[in-house]
Amino acid sequence: MRFMTLVKSAETWRASPPPKELIEAIGKLGETATKAGVMVDMGGLAPSAAGARVTLSGGGKVAVNDGPFTEAKEVVGGYAIFNVKSKQEAIEWSIRFMELHKQHWKGWEGEVEIRQLMDGPPDQC
Repeated sequence: MRFMTLVKSAETWRASPPPKELIEAIGKLGETATKAGVMVDMGGLAPSAAGARVTLSGGGKVAVNDGPFTEAKEVVGGYAIFNVKSKQEAIEWSIRFMELHKQHWKGWEGEVEIRQLMDGPPDQC
C-alpha cells in the first residue's frame, strides 16, 4: 500500500527556514526509511509565494492565481510517499517525523495528513 503524507502548518512558519538540526534529523529519518524499503520519495516545499494555483470554477472558467495564498489558514510544506503494509505503519512513520519537529523546532505547530494513493479502482485501494 502506498501512502502520501502531507505536512501542513500555518504559512507564518515558512517565513524562516526550519532549524538546521531538524533538516539533518529528517534526512536521517529518510535514510532509515529508505534502508527499511518503505520510502518512495520525500521533499520540502517552498513558501506559497513562489507558487501558483490553477482553478476551475463552476462556470467553466480556468484561472491562474500567483502565491502567496494569504487566505489559506495552513499550507502544505512538505510531503513523503511511503510503500508500507498498512495505514498504521504510515501513521508510525508520521509520528516519528512529528517527534523530530517537537525536539528540534520548539513551538512549531502543524499536522501530517495521511492519504492512501489510489493504485487502481477505488474499491481496490
